[in-house]
Amino acid sequence: MPEPLKIEEVTERVILVGVSLQENDDTEDSLAELGELAETAGALVVGSAIQNRESVHPGTYVGKGKLQELRQLAAELDATGIICDDELSPAQLRNMEDALECKVMDRTLVILDIFAGRARSREAKLQVEVARLQYMLPRLVGLHAALSRQGGGTGSLSNKGAGEKKLELDRRVLERRLTQLRRELKEVGEERQTQRKRRAGSGMPRVALVGYTNAGKSTLLNAMLDLYGSDETDVEEKKVMEKDMLFATLDTTVRKIAPDNHHAFLLSDTVGFIHKLPHNLVEAFHSTLEEAKEASLLLQIVDYSDPHYKEQIAVTNQTLRELGADGIPMIYVYNKADLVSPDKIPGMAGAAPEQVTAALPQVTENSIYLSAKERIGMEELIGLIEKKLAGGYLECTLLIPYTDGRVVSYLNENGVVSRTEYLEEGVKMWVNCRMEDYYFYQKYHVESDG
Repeated sequence: MPEPLKIEEVTERVILVGVSLQENDDTEDSLAELGELAETAGALVVGSAIQNRESVHPGTYVGKGKLQELRQLAAELDATGIICDDELSPAQLRNMEDALECKVMDRTLVILDIFAGRARSREAKLQVEVARLQYMLPRLVGLHAALSRQGGGTGSLSNKGAGEKKLELDRRVLERRLTQLRRELKEVGEERQTQRKRRAGSGMPRVALVGYTNAGKSTLLNAMLDLYGSDETDVEEKKVMEKDMLFATLDTTVRKIAPDNHHAFLLSDTVGFIHKLPHNLVEAFHSTLEEAKEASLLLQIVDYSDPHYKEQIAVTNQTLRELGADGIPMIYVYNKADLVSPDKIPGMAGAAPEQVTAALPQVTENSIYLSAKERIGMEELIGLIEKKLAGGYLECTLLIPYTDGRVVSYLNENGVVSRTEYLEEGVKMWVNCRMEDYYFYQKYHVESDG
Protein backbone atom coordinates (compact mmCIF):
# COMPACT_ATOMS: atom_id res chain seq x y z
CA MET A 1 0.00 0.00 0.00
CA PRO A 2 1.58 3.34 -1.01
CA GLU A 3 2.47 5.69 1.82
CA PRO A 4 1.49 9.38 1.84
CA LEU A 5 3.36 11.35 -0.77
CA LYS A 6 6.19 13.49 0.52
CA ILE A 7 7.42 16.45 -1.43
CA GLU A 8 11.19 16.66 -1.32
CA GLU A 9 12.81 18.47 1.55
CA VAL A 10 12.85 22.13 0.69
CA THR A 11 15.82 24.44 1.04
CA GLU A 12 16.63 26.18 4.27
CA ARG A 13 17.06 29.57 2.58
CA VAL A 14 13.94 30.90 0.85
CA ILE A 15 12.68 34.05 -0.82
CA LEU A 16 9.04 35.10 -0.40
CA VAL A 17 7.15 36.39 -3.43
CA GLY A 18 3.78 38.15 -3.58
CA VAL A 19 1.63 39.95 -6.14
CA SER A 20 -0.10 43.23 -5.27
CA LEU A 21 -3.21 43.84 -7.38
CA GLN A 22 -4.10 47.27 -6.05
CA GLU A 23 -2.69 50.14 -4.02
CA ASN A 24 -2.82 49.91 -0.23
CA ASP A 25 -3.76 46.23 -0.21
CA ASP A 26 -2.59 43.76 2.44
CA THR A 27 0.14 42.07 0.39
CA GLU A 28 2.95 43.23 2.69
CA ASP A 29 1.11 41.98 5.79
CA SER A 30 0.25 38.74 4.05
CA LEU A 31 3.89 38.25 3.06
CA ALA A 32 4.97 38.89 6.65
CA GLU A 33 2.58 36.16 7.78
CA LEU A 34 3.93 33.87 5.06
CA GLY A 35 7.38 34.46 6.57
CA GLU A 36 6.07 33.26 9.93
CA LEU A 37 4.63 30.18 8.25
CA ALA A 38 7.93 29.45 6.52
CA GLU A 39 9.86 29.81 9.77
CA THR A 40 7.31 27.62 11.54
CA ALA A 41 8.00 24.99 8.89
CA GLY A 42 11.74 25.32 9.55
CA ALA A 43 12.98 27.56 6.73
CA LEU A 44 15.17 30.65 6.89
CA VAL A 45 13.68 33.62 5.05
CA VAL A 46 16.50 35.54 3.37
CA GLY A 47 14.53 37.91 1.16
CA SER A 48 11.18 38.96 -0.28
CA ALA A 49 9.78 40.56 -3.40
CA ILE A 50 6.41 42.06 -4.37
CA GLN A 51 5.27 42.81 -7.91
CA ASN A 52 2.50 45.31 -8.61
CA ARG A 53 0.25 43.98 -11.35
CA GLU A 54 -3.31 44.39 -12.59
CA SER A 55 -3.72 40.60 -12.41
CA VAL A 56 -1.69 37.52 -11.55
CA HIS A 57 0.22 36.19 -14.57
CA PRO A 58 -1.66 33.02 -15.62
CA GLY A 59 1.49 31.21 -16.69
CA THR A 60 4.21 32.28 -14.25
CA TYR A 61 2.43 34.08 -11.35
CA VAL A 62 4.76 37.09 -11.81
CA GLY A 63 5.92 38.67 -15.06
CA LYS A 64 9.00 37.64 -17.04
CA GLY A 65 10.97 40.64 -15.85
CA LYS A 66 10.31 39.82 -12.22
CA LEU A 67 11.32 36.20 -12.87
CA GLN A 68 14.73 37.41 -14.05
CA GLU A 69 15.04 39.60 -10.94
CA LEU A 70 14.14 36.67 -8.71
CA ARG A 71 16.71 34.44 -10.37
CA GLN A 72 19.39 37.08 -9.81
CA LEU A 73 18.24 37.72 -6.23
CA ALA A 74 18.34 34.01 -5.43
CA ALA A 75 21.94 33.86 -6.67
CA GLU A 76 22.95 36.92 -4.62
CA LEU A 77 21.32 35.63 -1.43
CA ASP A 78 22.33 32.01 -1.97
CA ALA A 79 18.66 31.10 -1.82
CA THR A 80 17.57 27.72 -3.14
CA GLY A 81 13.82 28.04 -2.78
CA ILE A 82 10.94 30.37 -3.65
CA ILE A 83 7.65 30.52 -1.74
CA CYS A 84 4.72 32.31 -3.39
CA ASP A 85 2.01 33.91 -1.28
CA ASP A 86 -0.87 32.47 -3.32
CA GLU A 87 -1.79 28.98 -4.42
CA LEU A 88 -0.12 28.22 -7.74
CA SER A 89 -1.77 26.38 -10.59
CA PRO A 90 0.01 23.31 -11.99
CA ALA A 91 1.19 25.35 -14.99
CA GLN A 92 2.48 28.22 -12.83
CA LEU A 93 4.36 25.81 -10.59
CA ARG A 94 5.98 24.00 -13.51
CA ASN A 95 6.85 27.17 -15.44
CA MET A 96 8.35 28.95 -12.41
CA GLU A 97 10.54 25.96 -11.55
CA ASP A 98 11.75 25.76 -15.15
CA ALA A 99 12.50 29.49 -15.29
CA LEU A 100 14.14 29.80 -11.86
CA GLU A 101 15.80 26.37 -11.76
CA CYS A 102 15.07 26.01 -8.08
CA LYS A 103 12.39 24.60 -5.82
CA VAL A 104 9.10 26.54 -5.89
CA MET A 105 6.37 26.23 -3.28
CA ASP A 106 3.20 28.14 -2.53
CA ARG A 107 1.43 29.18 0.66
CA THR A 108 -0.89 26.17 0.50
CA LEU A 109 1.94 23.65 0.41
CA VAL A 110 3.74 25.32 3.33
CA ILE A 111 0.58 25.14 5.44
CA LEU A 112 0.06 21.53 4.43
CA ASP A 113 3.64 20.73 5.46
CA ILE A 114 3.06 22.34 8.87
CA PHE A 115 -0.18 20.43 9.34
CA ALA A 116 1.50 17.17 8.38
CA GLY A 117 4.17 17.70 11.01
CA ARG A 118 1.68 18.67 13.75
CA ALA A 119 -1.01 16.02 13.25
CA ARG A 120 -1.14 13.59 16.16
CA SER A 121 -4.46 11.74 16.17
CA ARG A 122 -5.44 9.23 13.50
CA GLU A 123 -8.21 11.52 12.29
CA ALA A 124 -5.92 14.54 11.93
CA LYS A 125 -3.32 12.50 10.05
CA LEU A 126 -5.96 11.20 7.66
CA GLN A 127 -7.37 14.69 7.13
CA VAL A 128 -3.96 16.18 6.36
CA GLU A 129 -3.01 13.40 3.98
CA VAL A 130 -6.29 13.77 2.09
CA ALA A 131 -5.67 17.50 1.72
CA ARG A 132 -2.07 16.95 0.57
CA LEU A 133 -3.01 14.39 -2.05
CA GLN A 134 -5.90 16.53 -3.30
CA TYR A 135 -3.42 19.36 -3.74
CA MET A 136 -0.85 17.18 -5.49
CA LEU A 137 -3.13 15.22 -7.80
CA PRO A 138 -3.41 17.92 -10.50
CA ARG A 139 0.26 18.90 -10.01
CA LEU A 140 2.02 15.61 -10.74
CA VAL A 141 3.67 17.00 -13.86
CA GLY A 142 4.81 20.16 -12.10
CA LEU A 143 6.24 18.17 -9.23
CA HIS A 144 8.28 15.82 -11.42
CA ALA A 145 11.55 16.90 -9.86
CA ALA A 146 10.35 16.35 -6.30
CA LEU A 147 8.91 12.96 -7.18
CA SER A 148 12.23 11.69 -8.48
CA ARG A 149 14.19 12.23 -5.29
CA GLN A 150 14.19 10.87 -1.76
CA GLY A 151 11.99 12.68 0.76
CA GLY A 152 11.49 12.53 4.51
CA GLY A 153 14.88 13.88 5.51
CA THR A 154 15.66 16.20 8.38
CA GLY A 155 15.67 19.88 7.64
CA SER A 156 13.45 22.79 6.86
CA LEU A 157 9.99 22.41 5.40
CA SER A 158 10.14 18.63 5.55
CA ASN A 159 7.31 16.43 6.69
CA LYS A 160 8.87 15.07 9.85
CA GLY A 161 7.50 11.80 11.10
CA ALA A 162 5.07 10.98 8.32
CA GLY A 163 7.33 8.17 7.12
CA GLU A 164 7.17 8.78 3.38
CA LYS A 165 9.65 6.94 1.17
CA LYS A 166 10.87 7.56 -2.36
CA LEU A 167 7.86 6.92 -4.62
CA GLU A 168 7.14 7.29 -8.28
CA LEU A 169 3.39 7.88 -8.01
CA ASP A 170 1.10 8.20 -10.96
CA ARG A 171 -2.44 9.56 -11.00
CA ARG A 172 -4.04 6.14 -10.64
CA VAL A 173 -2.07 5.35 -7.48
CA LEU A 174 -2.95 8.72 -5.97
CA GLU A 175 -6.65 8.32 -6.72
CA ARG A 176 -6.65 4.83 -5.24
CA ARG A 177 -4.95 6.13 -2.12
CA LEU A 178 -7.44 9.01 -1.86
CA THR A 179 -10.36 6.61 -2.14
CA GLN A 180 -8.96 4.52 0.70
CA LEU A 181 -8.28 7.58 2.88
CA ARG A 182 -11.76 8.98 2.34
CA ARG A 183 -13.25 5.64 3.32
CA GLU A 184 -11.20 5.59 6.53
CA LEU A 185 -12.01 9.24 7.23
CA LYS A 186 -15.71 8.52 6.78
CA GLU A 187 -15.47 5.75 9.37
CA VAL A 188 -13.70 8.07 11.81
CA GLY A 189 -16.29 10.77 11.07
CA GLU A 190 -19.09 8.36 11.89
CA GLU A 191 -17.39 7.59 15.20
CA ARG A 192 -17.14 11.31 15.92
CA GLN A 193 -20.82 11.76 15.03
CA THR A 194 -21.71 9.00 17.47
CA GLN A 195 -19.73 10.80 20.15
CA ARG A 196 -21.56 14.05 19.35
CA LYS A 197 -24.92 12.34 19.64
CA ARG A 198 -23.90 10.90 22.99
CA ARG A 199 -22.85 14.36 24.22
CA ALA A 200 -26.02 15.92 22.82
CA GLY A 201 -28.05 13.33 24.68
CA SER A 202 -26.50 14.49 27.93
CA GLY A 203 -28.34 17.81 27.57
CA MET A 204 -25.12 19.69 28.36
CA PRO A 205 -24.56 22.89 26.35
CA ARG A 206 -21.63 22.88 23.95
CA VAL A 207 -19.26 25.82 23.66
CA ALA A 208 -16.61 25.91 20.90
CA LEU A 209 -13.40 27.92 20.76
CA VAL A 210 -12.72 29.40 17.33
CA GLY A 211 -10.32 32.01 16.06
CA TYR A 212 -7.16 32.83 14.22
CA THR A 213 -4.18 30.58 14.75
CA ASN A 214 -2.01 31.46 17.76
CA ALA A 215 -4.69 33.69 19.32
CA GLY A 216 -4.65 31.69 22.57
CA LYS A 217 -7.41 29.07 22.22
CA SER A 218 -5.36 26.29 23.82
CA THR A 219 -4.20 28.62 26.59
CA LEU A 220 -7.80 29.51 27.38
CA LEU A 221 -8.85 25.86 27.38
CA ASN A 222 -6.06 24.97 29.80
CA ALA A 223 -6.95 27.94 32.02
CA MET A 224 -10.57 26.72 32.15
CA LEU A 225 -9.38 23.23 33.10
CA ASP A 226 -7.13 24.64 35.82
CA LEU A 227 -9.90 26.69 37.36
CA TYR A 228 -13.04 24.73 36.57
CA GLY A 229 -12.00 21.23 35.50
CA SER A 230 -14.70 18.70 36.31
CA ASP A 231 -12.20 16.18 37.69
CA GLU A 232 -9.24 17.67 39.54
CA THR A 233 -7.39 14.34 39.66
CA ASP A 234 -6.52 14.27 35.96
CA VAL A 235 -6.56 17.94 34.95
CA GLU A 236 -2.94 17.86 33.77
CA GLU A 237 -3.60 14.86 31.55
CA LYS A 238 -6.55 16.64 29.93
CA LYS A 239 -4.59 19.76 29.04
CA VAL A 240 -3.51 20.44 25.47
CA MET A 241 -0.19 21.79 24.21
CA GLU A 242 0.04 25.56 24.30
CA LYS A 243 2.93 27.25 22.52
CA ASP A 244 3.59 30.61 20.87
CA MET A 245 3.54 29.31 17.30
CA LEU A 246 1.19 28.99 14.34
CA PHE A 247 -0.98 25.85 14.34
CA ALA A 248 0.46 24.46 17.59
CA THR A 249 -2.47 22.05 17.87
CA LEU A 250 -4.67 20.51 15.18
CA ASP A 251 -6.65 17.86 17.01
CA THR A 252 -10.08 18.81 18.30
CA THR A 253 -10.35 18.46 22.07
CA VAL A 254 -13.59 18.36 24.07
CA ARG A 255 -13.49 18.86 27.85
CA LYS A 256 -16.17 19.22 30.52
CA ILE A 257 -16.07 22.55 32.38
CA ALA A 258 -17.98 22.61 35.66
CA PRO A 259 -17.63 25.94 37.52
CA ASP A 260 -19.06 26.17 41.03
CA ASN A 261 -22.49 27.82 41.14
CA HIS A 262 -22.72 27.74 37.35
CA HIS A 263 -24.09 25.30 34.80
CA ALA A 264 -21.56 22.82 33.44
CA PHE A 265 -20.83 22.82 29.72
CA LEU A 266 -18.66 21.03 27.18
CA LEU A 267 -15.81 23.13 25.80
CA SER A 268 -14.18 22.16 22.48
CA ASP A 269 -10.99 23.50 20.94
CA THR A 270 -10.82 23.60 17.14
CA VAL A 271 -8.10 24.09 14.54
CA GLY A 272 -7.07 27.70 14.08
CA PHE A 273 -7.92 29.70 10.97
CA ILE A 274 -5.56 31.76 8.85
CA HIS A 275 -5.62 34.12 5.88
CA LYS A 276 -5.95 32.11 2.65
CA LEU A 277 -6.56 28.85 4.51
CA PRO A 278 -6.41 26.18 1.78
CA HIS A 279 -9.84 25.02 0.67
CA ASN A 280 -8.68 21.41 0.69
CA LEU A 281 -7.85 21.72 4.38
CA VAL A 282 -11.26 23.19 5.22
CA GLU A 283 -12.85 20.35 3.28
CA ALA A 284 -10.67 17.65 4.85
CA PHE A 285 -11.21 19.00 8.39
CA HIS A 286 -14.94 19.40 7.83
CA SER A 287 -15.93 16.71 10.34
CA THR A 288 -13.62 18.24 12.94
CA LEU A 289 -14.99 21.73 12.33
CA GLU A 290 -18.51 20.37 12.81
CA GLU A 291 -17.77 20.83 16.53
CA ALA A 292 -18.05 24.57 15.93
CA LYS A 293 -21.06 24.28 13.64
CA GLU A 294 -23.07 22.29 16.18
CA ALA A 295 -22.13 24.34 19.25
CA SER A 296 -24.61 26.28 21.35
CA LEU A 297 -22.17 29.17 21.67
CA LEU A 298 -18.92 30.22 19.99
CA LEU A 299 -16.06 31.95 21.75
CA GLN A 300 -13.97 33.74 19.12
CA ILE A 301 -10.53 34.14 20.66
CA VAL A 302 -8.79 37.26 19.38
CA ASP A 303 -5.15 38.20 19.92
CA TYR A 304 -5.84 41.79 20.90
CA SER A 305 -2.11 42.57 21.02
CA ASP A 306 -1.76 41.83 17.30
CA PRO A 307 -2.02 45.05 15.23
CA HIS A 308 -3.97 43.14 12.58
CA TYR A 309 -6.55 41.67 14.93
CA LYS A 310 -9.47 43.23 13.02
CA GLU A 311 -8.39 41.54 9.79
CA GLN A 312 -8.02 38.26 11.70
CA ILE A 313 -11.57 38.59 13.02
CA ALA A 314 -12.77 39.12 9.44
CA VAL A 315 -10.95 35.97 8.29
CA THR A 316 -12.46 33.92 11.11
CA ASN A 317 -15.98 35.23 10.43
CA GLN A 318 -15.63 34.48 6.72
CA THR A 319 -14.51 30.91 7.46
CA LEU A 320 -17.44 30.44 9.83
CA ARG A 321 -19.79 31.63 7.08
CA GLU A 322 -18.30 29.06 4.71
CA LEU A 323 -18.92 26.38 7.33
CA GLY A 324 -22.50 27.49 7.88
CA ALA A 325 -21.76 28.41 11.50
CA ASP A 326 -22.21 32.17 11.25
CA GLY A 327 -25.69 32.15 12.81
CA ILE A 328 -24.53 30.76 16.15
CA PRO A 329 -24.35 33.19 19.11
CA MET A 330 -20.80 34.42 19.70
CA ILE A 331 -18.70 36.09 22.37
CA TYR A 332 -15.59 37.96 21.23
CA VAL A 333 -12.83 37.16 23.71
CA TYR A 334 -10.09 39.78 23.32
CA ASN A 335 -7.16 37.84 24.74
CA LYS A 336 -3.68 39.17 25.66
CA ALA A 337 -5.28 42.50 26.53
CA ASP A 338 -2.68 42.98 29.25
CA LEU A 339 -0.01 43.35 26.53
CA VAL A 340 -1.56 46.27 24.64
CA SER A 341 -1.58 50.03 25.06
CA PRO A 342 -4.18 51.26 27.60
CA ASP A 343 -5.56 53.60 24.92
CA LYS A 344 -6.81 50.59 22.94
CA ILE A 345 -9.04 49.29 25.74
CA PRO A 346 -12.42 50.98 26.24
CA GLY A 347 -12.46 53.20 29.31
CA MET A 348 -8.71 52.88 30.01
CA ALA A 349 -7.24 55.70 27.89
CA GLY A 350 -4.27 57.27 29.68
CA ALA A 351 -4.15 54.65 32.44
CA ALA A 352 -0.87 53.16 33.62
CA PRO A 353 -0.13 49.55 32.48
CA GLU A 354 -0.57 48.19 36.01
CA GLN A 355 -3.93 49.94 36.24
CA VAL A 356 -5.01 48.29 33.00
CA THR A 357 -4.02 44.85 34.27
CA ALA A 358 -5.86 45.45 37.54
CA ALA A 359 -8.95 46.70 35.71
CA LEU A 360 -9.22 43.77 33.32
CA PRO A 361 -11.60 42.49 32.17
CA GLN A 362 -13.78 45.04 30.46
CA VAL A 363 -17.08 43.25 29.81
CA THR A 364 -19.77 44.19 27.31
CA GLU A 365 -22.82 42.27 26.15
CA ASN A 366 -20.93 40.31 23.50
CA SER A 367 -17.25 40.77 24.33
CA ILE A 368 -14.66 40.66 27.05
CA TYR A 369 -11.04 41.82 27.37
CA LEU A 370 -8.87 39.43 29.39
CA SER A 371 -5.61 37.51 29.70
CA ALA A 372 -5.92 33.72 29.66
CA LYS A 373 -2.21 33.26 30.37
CA GLU A 374 -2.40 35.42 33.52
CA ARG A 375 -5.81 33.92 34.44
CA ILE A 376 -7.31 37.44 34.47
CA GLY A 377 -11.02 37.71 33.69
CA MET A 378 -11.86 34.00 33.75
CA GLU A 379 -14.68 34.27 36.29
CA GLU A 380 -16.21 37.14 34.34
CA LEU A 381 -16.00 35.09 31.16
CA ILE A 382 -17.82 32.22 32.86
CA GLY A 383 -20.56 34.62 33.88
CA LEU A 384 -20.87 35.93 30.33
CA ILE A 385 -21.04 32.38 28.96
CA GLU A 386 -23.78 31.49 31.43
CA LYS A 387 -25.74 34.59 30.50
CA LYS A 388 -25.52 33.69 26.80
CA LEU A 389 -26.46 30.06 27.34
CA ALA A 390 -29.49 31.06 29.39
CA GLY A 391 -31.06 32.14 26.13
CA GLY A 392 -30.03 28.93 24.45
CA TYR A 393 -33.60 27.68 24.06
CA LEU A 394 -36.31 28.88 21.76
CA GLU A 395 -39.90 28.22 20.78
CA CYS A 396 -40.30 27.06 17.19
CA THR A 397 -42.76 25.32 14.93
CA LEU A 398 -41.52 22.48 12.75
CA LEU A 399 -43.20 20.48 10.02
CA ILE A 400 -41.43 17.14 9.78
CA PRO A 401 -42.09 14.64 6.95
CA TYR A 402 -43.24 11.20 8.05
CA THR A 403 -40.11 9.78 6.44
CA ASP A 404 -38.06 11.55 9.15
CA GLY A 405 -39.74 9.96 12.14
CA ARG A 406 -36.44 9.79 13.98
CA VAL A 407 -36.51 13.61 14.23
CA VAL A 408 -39.94 13.49 15.85
CA SER A 409 -38.69 10.92 18.34
CA TYR A 410 -35.60 12.97 19.10
CA LEU A 411 -37.56 16.17 19.77
CA ASN A 412 -40.06 14.32 21.97
CA GLU A 413 -37.15 13.01 24.04
CA ASN A 414 -34.96 16.15 24.11
CA GLY A 415 -37.39 19.06 23.80
CA VAL A 416 -40.60 20.25 25.39
CA VAL A 417 -43.43 19.65 22.91
CA SER A 418 -46.51 21.74 23.69
CA ARG A 419 -48.59 20.66 20.73
CA THR A 420 -48.52 18.09 17.92
CA GLU A 421 -50.67 17.83 14.80
CA TYR A 422 -50.61 15.05 12.23
CA LEU A 423 -51.15 16.60 8.82
CA GLU A 424 -51.14 15.14 5.35
CA GLU A 425 -47.63 16.43 4.63
CA GLY A 426 -46.12 15.45 7.99
CA VAL A 427 -46.01 15.99 11.75
CA LYS A 428 -46.37 19.59 12.88
CA MET A 429 -44.76 20.25 16.26
CA TRP A 430 -44.70 23.27 18.54
CA VAL A 431 -41.54 22.70 20.58
CA ASN A 432 -39.19 24.46 22.97
CA CYS A 433 -35.79 23.09 22.00
CA ARG A 434 -32.13 23.81 22.43
CA MET A 435 -30.64 26.36 20.05
CA GLU A 436 -28.27 23.84 18.48
CA ASP A 437 -31.17 21.49 17.79
CA TYR A 438 -33.01 24.29 16.03
CA TYR A 439 -29.99 25.11 13.83
CA PHE A 440 -29.69 21.43 12.98
CA TYR A 441 -33.39 21.02 12.13
CA GLN A 442 -34.20 24.52 10.91
CA LYS A 443 -34.93 23.18 7.41
CA TYR A 444 -38.24 21.96 8.89
CA HIS A 445 -39.13 25.41 10.24
CA VAL A 446 -42.56 26.84 9.36
CA GLU A 447 -44.43 29.90 10.57
CA SER A 448 -46.66 29.24 13.55
CA ASP A 449 -50.38 29.75 13.12
CA GLY A 450 -51.02 30.06 16.82
